[in-house]
Amino acid sequence: MAKGGYHLNTDILAAHARQDHALLIDFYTQAADVAEDQDVECFFLTYAHIFSLELGYPCQIPLQARLRAYGRE
Repeated sequence: MAKGGYHLNTDILAAHARQDHALLIDFYTQAADVAEDQDVECFFLTYAHIFSLELGYPCQIPLQARLRAYGRE
């Protein structure tokens, strides 16, 4: 992860501990946005997408589009 990644990692772990899946979508999307490697970006996008599907959130559509653009959908 890029600069500030430590805090984002800490936030992700805390959200997992609270089972706050809505917040995890945001955190994983943020992590994907700052990833410096395509594989890492897609890793985080996949988790954001999974939680968005589980919760039925509309952000699943742009997340899926991002993964599809990398051939990862």
